[in-house]
Parts: sequence; C-alpha cells; structure tokens
Amino acid sequence: MLNIHTEERNLDFDIVNERRHTHSLKYDFAVECRAVKAGEDPYGLLPLWVADMDFKTSSFIQDALIEVAQHGIFGYSEPKSDYFEAIQDFYRRRHNYNIEDSKWIVKIPGVMFGVATAIKTFSNESDAVLIQEPVYMHFADVIRNNNRVVVSNDLVYGDDGRYHIDFEDFEKKILENNIKLFLLCSPHNPVCRVWTREELSRIGEICLKHNVIVVSDEIHSDFIFEGTHTVFGSISEAFVDNSIIVTAPTKTFNLAGVQIANAIIKNQKLRRAFRKQIIATGYTDVSIQGIVSAQAAYSKGEVWLDALLKYIKGNIEFTDKFIKENLKGIKLVPMEATYLAWLDFNGTGLSSDEIQERIRNKARLWLNNGILFGKTGEGFQRLNLACPRSILAEALNRLKTAFDS
Repeated sequence: MLNIHTEERNLDFDIVNERRHTHSLKYDFAVECRAVKAGEDPYGLLPLWVADMDFKTSSFIQDALIEVAQHGIFGYSEPKSDYFEAIQDFYRRRHNYNIEDSKWIVKIPGVMFGVATAIKTFSNESDAVLIQEPVYMHFADVIRNNNRVVVSNDLVYGDDGRYHIDFEDFEKKILENNIKLFLLCSPHNPVCRVWTREELSRIGEICLKHNVIVVSDEIHSDFIFEGTHTVFGSISEAFVDNSIIVTAPTKTFNLAGVQIANAIIKNQKLRRAFRKQIIATGYTDVSIQGIVSAQAAYSKGEVWLDALLKYIKGNIEFTDKFIKENLKGIKLVPMEATYLAWLDFNGTGLSSDEIQERIRNKARLWLNNGILFGKTGEGFQRLNLACPRSILAEALNRLKTAFDS
C-alpha cells in the first residue's frame, strides 16, 4: 500500500459526525431493536448503547481503504507476512507480549465468531460453559444458541465499588458442572475491571488443574486507564498452551463494520481443531478491506490511538464529576478499562423497570439495560462514552432532568 500522507488528520474528537441514514446499527435501527414503538420517531432517542464510537478512525486506515476502493477490484484475498508482522510488532510494543510465530495467528471475521468457534470445537451439545456475569450478553447467547448450558461464576460487587472474583465459587462451579471451557472477558465488559496478573494466574491454575480450556476475549485490551493489561498467554507457557486468545483492531480503531479479528493459538493441536471448525462453517476468508484496515491500524494508527485514549479519559473524568455533583443515588463504577460506563442506579430506590422507563421516556436515551448482562446486572445501565463531549454532556443533563425527582 502507498503512503498517501505522513501525518494523522483525524484527531479532533469534538467533531460531531452525522451517522443517521448510514445503515448504522447504533443510530438507524431503533424500531427494529424495539427501542421505540412502531410509529414513534426512530431518531427520538439519543443512542449511547452499542459499543462502537462516534469518531472517525485513523486517517491512515481511511486512506488505505480509499486506495482499495479506487483499485475497484474486491476479489478473494489473503494476508501476506506483513499483516502478521504488524500484529506481532503491535503486541510487543503495546502489551509486552511476544507472539513468537505468526502461525499462532488465525484470522477470523470477528471476536464472537472466534468465541462461537471455540465453543463448537472444544465442547459438546448439552455441555456446560462457564462465564462470569454480569458479562457481555452475547457470551450467554452464543452458548445457548449452540445448545450448551450457561453456568456463571457471578462476580462480586464489593464494598469498594469494584467487582471481584469469587475463586472458591469459580472452582466449585467447574467441579459441579464438569466444565471444560471457560470464557474469560479481559478487560471485563461491562464492569470495567483490568484483571491483575495475580487474579489471572489463579484463574489459569484452577483451569489447568481441572483441564478447562480458557477462551480469553481481549478485544478491549487497548482501553486501559488504570493498571496494566496482562495478555493471558503471557503469564506462563502452560497458560498459553491451554488458551485461545481472541482479539481485534475493530474495537480499538472503530472498525467493527469491516469484520476482521484474530485468534492467537500456540497449541498446535488446539489450533488445528479450531481451524477445522472454521472450515466446517464454509467461512474461511476475510475481506480485503479487513486485511488492509487491520494492517494500517497496527502499523500506523498509534498516534490516533494515543489521542483517542486521552480524549476518552477526559470523558470518564467529566462523567464521574457530573454524576457526583448532580445525580443523587447513581454511581459510576470505577473505569479501569473500556469506554463503556457501568452505572449503578440501585441507590435511587427505583425498580429496574422504573429506571428503564425514566431513561427511555423522560431522558430519551438509548442505553443498555444492565439486566441484559445477566441477573446480577439488575439496577445497572451501560453508557457508551466514546462520543464527542457535547453529546455526552447532553446525555448526562437528560439523566439529571429525568432523575431529579
């Protein structure tokens, strides 16, 4: 690919980009997603729900995609060695993790495709699969839709306002349900935890002890605001040999629509079985758009990424200050990671239905109801902070108006 420019252009995150009428799931599907009733204005809600950003991606990625479009041929495509080298270099720089052999990297169209593939590869129908609720809702969906059983080692909401792992219950659930596969969310969506090396080590040791394969979803690993992200496979040779790490540039660089992700699998036996299951789907290729955007992101996107992280950190601080000063009974769970605020409304004294009614009908906001993330999410809401601060301020002021009484 040609170097069309040498400096990043898309660094003004205060710009409000029009996303309506662009086939945007976030903006254009309020009726289809039942956020509004038929006949209501589909654009009457301010959408801060689904986890994509309202910012233009890096201009290096943008220009790489423009170059592909100008070429005008979109045939079958495969990544060359420079694609894999870009991923390896990025993980060495950003996460101090050495993917020793490019053969470990298996291209896939999306992280949840990788999670589903692992479920079908390493468990059988009617088997139980372990998760930690409240957690990304599609973990439970993909387990159930593949005729497996969801078992949760519920996270503990501590007196410090942060979530913690009940390790005794974790091991108990494994033994009681003959668990052979655990889905780890690291960093955790929606509770914003950056798991420590010690916490991940305890998880890994328990899983090794009981022959449980770990599927580690690390798609939010570039959004770290407190602590350090530890790639699960970096802790020990035994852990990397017993895990499938799924990740993507799509969350980091706002590229969800191009459908590109990677599974990092060192263990050759696990990797061969995983690839065989991919072949069984008939979906072994990714698009040229995915290949070039991922390569541009990992090799040229870090100036944009660093500026983005600074802006989102500012949004987190803005939100925390506003809530403490204006929203009685509502708390922001400390955001160690991600751009998805986990708001605790339980102090309002309102029921989950009453909270939802005020958010939708009084605040006119479209957020994610916490109950979607499991029963322990009741009384919580997830708010997407990856938007211009003017939009965020509007949303928070709407919440203030709706909950002032």
